[in-house]
Amino acid sequence: MSTTAILLLVLIVVVIAVGVFLFLQRRRSDALRQKFGPEYQRAVGQFGDERKAEAELAAREKRVRGLNIRALTSEEHDRFTQAWKQAQARFVDEPSQAAGEADTLVKELMQTRGYPIGDFEQRAADISVDHPNVVNNYRAARDIALRNNAGKATTEDIRQAMVYYRSLFEELLAQPATREEAMR
Repeated sequence: MSTTAILLLVLIVVVIAVGVFLFLQRRRSDALRQKFGPEYQRAVGQFGDERKAEAELAAREKRVRGLNIRALTSEEHDRFTQAWKQAQARFVDEPSQAAGEADTLVKELMQTRGYPIGDFEQRAADISVDHPNVVNNYRAARDIALRNNAGKATTEDIRQAMVYYRSLFEELLAQPATREEAMR
């Protein structure tokens, strides 16, 4: 085989390898974009670069896979459902207190399911892995809760926070512990 033929063969192999690498990278990006939805774009905006955002989202997935997320027992489910109904009923007379209860219930539900409840940003990042469509609601509810604590939220703002909290609460309440259980 001549030197030219060997160089041509090496060049072809390199081009194919680069093409496969780019294809796999694109496929990974598409999978993350589809899985995380609006959270993908939020991460890109936060990190300023798709590669950095994708690395963060992949790290989140890995972290959450290492957690012991579990389904609720029927007693826990009933207790949380009842507590939520009480918080909603309290909204009529005490909206601010009801929103505080909603926030506390979401944290308790997350903890019971197996999510760590450290700082808010870590909670939101963990939730974004399995609940990417409602994590923005959770962030919005948190923002309203902070304004409420500062005395700068209206009753309508607090009502909206309750709606946001409810969206995450209902998903956490209904969500199976594992992807395998979800497939059954």
